[in-house]
Amino acid sequence: MRRLLCLATVLAGLHAAPALAFDHTHRTWNDLVTRHVLVSSDGYSSALRYAAMQADRPLLRRYLAELEAVSAGEYDGWTRAQQLAFLINAYNAWTVELVLRKYPDLKSIKDLGSAFRSPWKKRFFILLGQECSLDDVEHGMIRAAGKFDEPRIHFAVVCASIGCPMLPPRAFVAERLPGQLEDSMRRFLSDPSRNRFDASSGRLQISKIFDWYGKDFAQGHQGMTSLKAALARHAEVLADAAADMRRIRNGDYEIEYLEYDWRLNDVPRGG
Repeated sequence: MRRLLCLATVLAGLHAAPALAFDHTHRTWNDLVTRHVLVSSDGYSSALRYAAMQADRPLLRRYLAELEAVSAGEYDGWTRAQQLAFLINAYNAWTVELVLRKYPDLKSIKDLGSAFRSPWKKRFFILLGQECSLDDVEHGMIRAAGKFDEPRIHFAVVCASIGCPMLPPRAFVAERLPGQLEDSMRRFLSDPSRNRFDASSGRLQISKIFDWYGKDFAQGHQGMTSLKAALARHAEVLADAAADMRRIRNGDYEIEYLEYDWRLNDVPRGG
């Protein structure tokens, strides 16, 4: 009888044991991007070794399973920074998984869509207990009105394209999130292939990201009351000459949106 009581106690304890808490260091994803992201020599962009990531697919799937295991109730109990870091990493990891499903037989993530549905609207994973698409995560969760109101996420969520901001070689984490977001924005704006001031025409030539999401920079976050106010904060990386920097800070210029490069952000073979 005593043995039976002991066994029942052990089994009850196992049954009542809580599930393992989610790892907010995102260690599994961090290990993957540390190994497979290649940062450009100037530090402004990056590419991903998709072939090597394909070989590491079991580890990627383990991380995706960690994301899927999080319930809506658990997520609701996290801090705002933990929630946002979770969603950014989830978006980036699921984007890589989507590409790998057809890699190497694609030249752009847009090849994964069709005339009737874009790849970003394809519901192919579970997050917080719901079937989701990449658009659901970015627009329905991250950009939901009144939730985060953080325009710098546009330099953190990466759409697997050369025109995108860089996929960083580390995971986004709650305790460093503000600095990571600011760093991502600054690196992107520093890249003259995607953002630059043309002194001869007096035009600031910038990424189409600012055309698509310009209203997100007019919400008052950190003094960003308009797109030009947001760009003024980084005038020193958008122009070389002091006079041109002053023009950007004063808003004395016209905006021109550059063509977006949708080619896959893959590292060339042998790179």
